[in-house]
Amino acid sequence: MKICTIVVSYNFEKWLHTCLPSLQNSSVKSTVLVIDNASSDNTCDIIIKDYPEVVLLQNHKNMGFGKANNLGMRYALDNKFDYVFLLNQDAWVEPDTIEKLIEASSQHPEFGIISPIHLNGSGEKLDFGFSNYTNLKNKEEALNLSDTITTCKFINAAAWLIPVPVVKKVGGFAAIFPHYGEDVNYSQRVRKQKLKTGFVKDAFVYHHREFREIDREKFFYSEYIYFLTEAVNPLYSPMKAFAYSVLAAKKKSLISLFSGKFNDCARYANIIFQITGKAFQIKETRKNSKKQNAPFL
Repeated sequence: MKICTIVVSYNFEKWLHTCLPSLQNSSVKSTVLVIDNASSDNTCDIIIKDYPEVVLLQNHKNMGFGKANNLGMRYALDNKFDYVFLLNQDAWVEPDTIEKLIEASSQHPEFGIISPIHLNGSGEKLDFGFSNYTNLKNKEEALNLSDTITTCKFINAAAWLIPVPVVKKVGGFAAIFPHYGEDVNYSQRVRKQKLKTGFVKDAFVYHHREFREIDREKFFYSEYIYFLTEAVNPLYSPMKAFAYSVLAAKKKSLISLFSGKFNDCARYANIIFQITGKAFQIKETRKNSKKQNAPFL
C-alpha cells in the first residue's frame, strides 16, 4: 500500500518540527511530499538539512493551496500511489491516525474523502470549523458515535485521505479558486460522483489555527469565496447556481443599502461584479466538474 502525504507549505518554519516528525512516527509509513510555495523563511533549508527523506518541490511563486496540491496529486498518479493524504502545514497527526483512515477506507469504498477528528492545537477541544461541520460538541461525543465512520457533507481539507482512483475520477482542485473554497468545491464534486465524505471517530489530527483573526477584509473575501462555490456547484442546475450566487449576493447588497450600511452594499456589489466577470470560467468549471475521469482543473 503506497501512500503519498502532501503538505503544501508557505513559511512553514513555525510548525515544521511538529508536523513532519508526526509523519515520521506514523505506524503506517508514507512518502512525504512537501510542495513549498516560495517561502521567505528557512523552510526549504531546514527540510533539506533535517528531513532528507522528504521529497521537496520548490515553487518559484506562491501557487496557492489548490494548484500546489494538484502538483502533489499528479506526482501520486505518475508514481502509482494508492492513496494521497493531504495535511495542512499547521496540523499534525497521532501515530495511528493514517493507519485508521486506511482501514476505514478499505472497509468503506463508497467514501471518496475520509478525515480524522479535527482537534485544536492543544487537543483540548474540537477545531471550531470541524465542530460546525459535524455538529459535534467535544471529543467524547465523537468517540461515543455508534459507527466507525460518519458521513458529513463537508470537512475542510486540513487532513484528507483520498484513494487515488477517486483522484482519477474527480480530478484535482479547481483552478478558479485563488485560496479557500477549493475544498468545498471538491467535496461537492465527490458527491456528484456518488461518493461520500466522512470522518473516523477514533482517528485524530491537531489543527493549530485558533490564532487566526477575522477582520472585515477577510470577512468579505470569505463571502466572495462562498458565492463563488455556489456559482460552480455541480449539484445545482445553472439557474439555481445563478440564484444562490449572483442573486443571493444582490439580496445582501440591497439589505445593506436599506440598512444604511453603504460600504457593505458596495462590497457586495463588487462581489457580484467579480463573479459575473468570471462567467466563462464558471461555465467551464461547472462542465468539467461533472465529468468522470475529470481533467485537472
